[in-house]
Amino acid sequence: MRVLVTGGAGYIGSVVSAQLLADGHEVVVVDDLSTGYADAVPPGAEFHELPITALDGVLGDWAIDAAIHFAARSLVGESVSEPAMYWRNNVVGTVALLDSLRVYGVDRIVFSSTAATYGDPSEQPIREDAPTRPTSPYGSSKTAIDLALGDYARAYNMSTVSLRYFNVAGALQTTDGTWYGERHAPETHLVPNALRAAAGGGDALSLFGTDYPTPDGTCVRDYIHVVDLGDAHLRALGVGVPGEHHVINLGSGTGYSVRQVLDTVREVTGRDLPVVEVARRAGDPPVLIASNERAEAMLGWTPTRDLRQMVDDAWACARARNAD
Repeated sequence: MRVLVTGGAGYIGSVVSAQLLADGHEVVVVDDLSTGYADAVPPGAEFHELPITALDGVLGDWAIDAAIHFAARSLVGESVSEPAMYWRNNVVGTVALLDSLRVYGVDRIVFSSTAATYGDPSEQPIREDAPTRPTSPYGSSKTAIDLALGDYARAYNMSTVSLRYFNVAGALQTTDGTWYGERHAPETHLVPNALRAAAGGGDALSLFGTDYPTPDGTCVRDYIHVVDLGDAHLRALGVGVPGEHHVINLGSGTGYSVRQVLDTVREVTGRDLPVVEVARRAGDPPVLIASNERAEAMLGWTPTRDLRQMVDDAWACARARNAD
């Protein structure tokens, strides 16, 4: 299969591109490099530095069979201060992509959605039939895309799959020893920021809230290893049905607290992790865990790597980069 990967120069997109290549697929990466890095595109992938709004006139030459769509802005805080950027980039950009795919007969797409579409749900773990009540323009933009995918599937006989997940961590090492991992600017994710703090590369880590109604008083979140996540995307390419849109959550079913993450970072690095306890952040729910029942039923997928493996691999990737 020849697969278009939008945002393939980013964290998850680069990992999935490498996994597709290892699985014997041909890969065409499109990325405007606004947040991605050209050197993150795996060798063997065909790379085009383009926005997803500029595929008319070129997509027909690439003989694409399916698309996996990662290209998006994804910072919640930024979306609150710059909602126009998120509606323009995420929603308008995706509609342009869908129209280009339709024009050139590409009728299969897997979309990187988010559990942020659910907002602060009343039941845990979160099932796919939970109401979508996003609390940020980022979550709203992803919800709008999910709705558009459903409409395009029904009207144009496309096969569309939305994969909704929370926190991703870890890294992929390919057979040639190359690491593919997180490289965000700014970095907002807990695991890489905790590793940086443990390595002495930044200020003390802020722990937001220690009085939540959870076992250790800190927020509980769902974490998935990026390799497991990529595996789910590859599996999703094969489950779609023309004319149907499927929403599938990807989760652990249990989750990890912030303290568990920080303790695991200390164990893996063997270093002290400076932490400053501060007040809760507004809008942080105590627990967010995604059900993986539908993923298991439809994709035959369950996560196989735990938090320790996520931190181990992220730490090995960070050390390899520093050695370079």
